[in-house]
Amino acid sequence: MKHLSGLDATFLHLETPEMPMHVGSLNVLDLPKGYKGDFYEDAKQFMASRIHLADVFTRKLALMPFDMTNPVWVEDDDIDLDYHVRHISLPRPGTNRQLQQYVARLHSSLIDRSRPMWEFYIIDGLKSGQVALYTKVHHAGIDGQAGVEVGKAIFDLEATGRVVKPPRSRPRNSGYQLGMAELASAALRNTAQQYVKLFKMAPAIVRAISGLAKPDEKAAEKLTTTAPKKFNLFAPRTSLNVSITNQRTFAGRTISLAETKYIAKHFGVSLNDVVMATVAGALRHYLADNNELPAKPLVAGVPVSLREAGDDTANNQASMILVSLATDITDPLQRLKAINASSTSSKSTMNRFKAVILDDFPTFAAPWLVSGIASMVGRSGLVNMLPPAANVAISNVAGAPFPMYFAGALVTCYYPVSIASHGTALNVTVQSYNGRMDYGLIACRRAVPDITEIGDYLLAEHKLLMELTQKHPSVAGAPAPKPAAVVEAPADAEPAAKAPAKKAPARKAAAKKTPAPAARKAPAKKAAIKTAAKTPAKAAPKPAAKTPARKAPARKSAPRAAAAAA
Repeated sequence: MKHLSGLDATFLHLETPEMPMHVGSLNVLDLPKGYKGDFYEDAKQFMASRIHLADVFTRKLALMPFDMTNPVWVEDDDIDLDYHVRHISLPRPGTNRQLQQYVARLHSSLIDRSRPMWEFYIIDGLKSGQVALYTKVHHAGIDGQAGVEVGKAIFDLEATGRVVKPPRSRPRNSGYQLGMAELASAALRNTAQQYVKLFKMAPAIVRAISGLAKPDEKAAEKLTTTAPKKFNLFAPRTSLNVSITNQRTFAGRTISLAETKYIAKHFGVSLNDVVMATVAGALRHYLADNNELPAKPLVAGVPVSLREAGDDTANNQASMILVSLATDITDPLQRLKAINASSTSSKSTMNRFKAVILDDFPTFAAPWLVSGIASMVGRSGLVNMLPPAANVAISNVAGAPFPMYFAGALVTCYYPVSIASHGTALNVTVQSYNGRMDYGLIACRRAVPDITEIGDYLLAEHKLLMELTQKHPSVAGAPAPKPAAVVEAPADAEPAAKAPAKKAPARKAAAKKTPAPAARKAPAKKAAIKTAAKTPAKAAPKPAAKTPARKAPARKSAPRAAAAAA
C-alpha cells in the first residue's frame, strides 16, 4: 500500500457532485492511411499492453476505518478494461462543437472510487473522418507535470509503436480490500510520521515566514519602476466567482507556440506572461460586453510546480501564486508589463518560501471534516457573498515538442480539460504540443454559457499582440525575424447563434490566420478540428504573400528535430 499525501488527499476531500476533481485531455487523432479496422478494439488492446507502465492505471483507493485519516493506494489485480476504455459515436453531422459539448458532459460526472480512477473514451462519428480520445484521471493521483509522464506511457514517437515488455506475473491478492486492523495500524504509523516530519521542519518554516517580512533587495531593484503600486487582499467580484453546478461547457483554441515565444522575446517577458496577457485581454473584452468589467484588476490563481527535475512520481507537487491580470489597464503593452511585474514579484515570494511548503501534512479526521465543509460552502451560497481570492485559474503545462501517436493514430492536438471550482467558475489551461499552444477552457455552464466567445477573444488578443511587435521596438534592439504563421483557428464548427455585431471585428481578426482549407468550408468561426489536425510542423502551412521571410525561424525549431534528438 502507498499513503496519499495530504495534498493528494485534499482533492478527494474537496470533491462534491457539483465540483468533480478530475483532470483530462481531448486529443483528435488521424487514423493511418487506408485504415479499415475497429479503432475502439485496437485502442483497448493497446491499453491492455500499456497500463502496467503507469501506477495511476492499476491502483485504487482503500478507505480507512471511520474515515479517520487519508485512504491509501493499493494494487488492483482485476482491472476491467471494458469499463475503463469506452466507445461513443457522435450523432450526425458529427461537428467539432458537438464533440466539445459531449466532452463537457463527460467531464461533469464523478469517477467511480471503487476502481482505478481513470476513464478513456474513443469517440468516432466526426464528419472529418477522424476519431477523438478523451481521457480523465482523478487529480488525487496526478498533477499537470505527472500527466505528461503518464502520456509517455501511452503515446509513441512512431506510428509503429515501440516494444513494451509485458508485466511480471504477481500472485493475486486473496481479498478485495485490506483488513480493518491492517489499515488502522498503517494509518496510525503514517500519521505519526507526518507529525514527526512537521516537527522537524518547524524551525525552517519559522525562518521562512520571518524572512518574508524582509524585502528581497535584488527583486526590489528589478521591480522598482514596474511593481504594482498597491496590493489588494481580495480580487473583485465578477460573474465568474459564484457557486457552481456540475454542468460544464468546454472550448478549445490553438495558437502558435513560435509566435507566443516571439512575443515574449520581443517584449522581454516570459512565455507564461504572454499566456496570462492573452487571457487577460480576452476576459477584459468578455466582461466589458455586458458592462461587468470591474474597476479593480482581475486576479489569476496560477499553479506553480514544486517538482524537482527528473521526478516523474504520479502525485501532486504544486502550490499556487496570485497574479494581477491588470485588466484595469487599457493599453495591451502596459498590461503585459504590469502582468510581468506582478508575476515576477509573486514568483520571488514563492521561491523564498518554496523549500518549506508541505505537500504532506497530518490529516487526522480530515476526510469527513473537509468534505463536510466543502459541501456546506458550495451549497449554502456562501461563495456568492465572500470576496474571491482569484477570479480565474490559469495554468500552463509544457508538453511534447514533437508529434506523438496513440495506437498507431497521429495525435493532432492536445487540449487540456481541467477543473472548475466554487468561486472560480472558469479554468483556462494551456498545453504546448508539437509547435502549438492548445488552450482548453472549462467552466460551469450556468456561470459561463458563452465560453466560445472567450475563446474567440483569445485569438483576437494574440493577433493584436503580434501586430504590436511590428509597431514597437524589441527590448533587445533589432527584433528577430517574425515566425511563420501557424493556424490560429477556433476548434468549434459553428458560429455563435446570437453574436452581437460589435464582436465581429475581433472574430474577423482572429480568423485571418485560418488556412485556405478551412476558409473553403465556412466563415472564420467554422474552422473544424480537421483544420487544426493539419497543423503539426511536419506539414507547415504556406506563409502569407506579404511575409515571405517567416518560414526560416520555424524550420530551426521544427518538432522533427526534437523527435530525432529524443
